Amino acid sequence: MPYKKVIAYLIVASLLISSLEITLKIAGNDFHPVQLTFLRFAIGGLALLVPSFNFMRKNNISLDPRAWSLLALNGFIVVVISMILFQLAVDHAKASTVAVLFSCNPVFTLLFSYLFLKEKLSKLTLLSILLSSIGLLVIVNPANLNEPLGITFALLSAVAFAVYSMVSRLVSTRTGLSGLAVTGFTLLIGSVELLVLMLLTHVQPLATVLLGVPGMETFVHIPLWTGIGWDNVALLLLAGIGNSAAAFAMYFLIMELSNVSVASIPFFVKPGLAPLLSFLILSEQITVRLIIGIVIILTGSLLIIYSNRPRTTL
Repeated sequence: MPYKKVIAYLIVASLLISSLEITLKIAGNDFHPVQLTFLRFAIGGLALLVPSFNFMRKNNISLDPRAWSLLALNGFIVVVISMILFQLAVDHAKASTVAVLFSCNPVFTLLFSYLFLKEKLSKLTLLSILLSSIGLLVIVNPANLNEPLGITFALLSAVAFAVYSMVSRLVSTRTGLSGLAVTGFTLLIGSVELLVLMLLTHVQPLATVLLGVPGMETFVHIPLWTGIGWDNVALLLLAGIGNSAAAFAMYFLIMELSNVSVASIPFFVKPGLAPLLSFLILSEQITVRLIIGIVIILTGSLLIIYSNRPRTTL
């Protein structure tokens, strides 16, 4: 595989994925959480729309109704299900805890790849998964869990994201679309689906029902454009184009150039890198437990890189 290009993509993808919570935390002061999810994926999908159609034109690809249905399903899984669960997790647990737990989605992706795509897992990959899982447990410290609802939402979000990864590969294989094109169409369609649901929250009978369910008040009368101003446009663009479109696209570009194991590295690095970035940007505390977990997770990630190294001299 083009080793140097993959390494470059991994560095950029790791920075984008690991800085997501920081961007959303800063932007979250101005926007409703579901509104922010809609805006960043709408912007991200639009940013990838032209290159996606260009790829189809250059490769003479046309999509049938079944392909568009798969893309719609994929958009619903990642934007509506995974990212809404992600936001619920943030609402019910610490952002750092959610970031760490969501980072375990590659474990589910690798498991699903083995079960459904018959992709083999090397001994080093299995060892890496084990080490990364231990690192996650060290950081989260399950012996003192006090946010069970948030943790549940975070894990369900990670599982949904793993399913999204598998469906994306299925769409790419059946249609010939690149990972970037699949990402672009998926994010844009998913944002449209979320927009429809947001509009439904303004229907009074539904709003009344939601108000009667404990914890669902945040999903009543979700604003669409409220809060957008010149002072936060840059944050929206960073969240939509950088942390969403570019990060998702690079994930699948890495997967195309290598495999699921290598593409998963940014998520294994995220539990260590995200707290470090939070410390540098937001002055959040770094504990000894966190440092130990970071070392264990990075060791697991290095094993994946080593197991997929080129066998010839560069």
